[in-house]
Amino acid sequence: MGLAIGAGVLVLIILYFIGIYNGLVRARNEARNGWSQIDVQLKRRHDLIPNLIETVKGYASHEKETLEAVIQARNAAVSANTPGEAGPAEGLLGAALGKLFALAESYPDLKANTNFLQLQEELASTENRIGFARQAYNDAATVYNNKREVFPANLISGGFEKAELFEIGVAAEREVPKVEF
Repeated sequence: MGLAIGAGVLVLIILYFIGIYNGLVRARNEARNGWSQIDVQLKRRHDLIPNLIETVKGYASHEKETLEAVIQARNAAVSANTPGEAGPAEGLLGAALGKLFALAESYPDLKANTNFLQLQEELASTENRIGFARQAYNDAATVYNNKREVFPANLISGGFEKAELFEIGVAAEREVPKVEF
């Protein structure tokens, strides 16, 4: 009888640790899925930028420095593979795009161009999607990291790497926009 109780307790302990392990796997997969959702939106953003650059080139060809800065920032953002790399790269890209849109204010014909307006709207929509995806990813990554680090999961979570949060690394992206009338 004592042997049966001991075996039953051992089975329960094993099942408990299997449950912890499976919970870690599910949480890790949720975090990976969250990153994939960000990646889809970043790809969309990166694909819109060359069209935007070409449209602006026709109106502001002598603004080569600004256009090249956007292209360089886009290329750096495209080559980023992890949340830790993507955060700062996307922050620089956002700052470069901000300068590009500020430049457009100097060109009334460009501001009125239907193609430019459509691209600007698509980019704004994509920025909103990226924001929501970032939030969802960071939430999933935090849940995963919490599950990974709490006791007793931390006893078996050695093979589970910590998920990086997707953070903005550029101070200009954190600043409150100035509104002037």
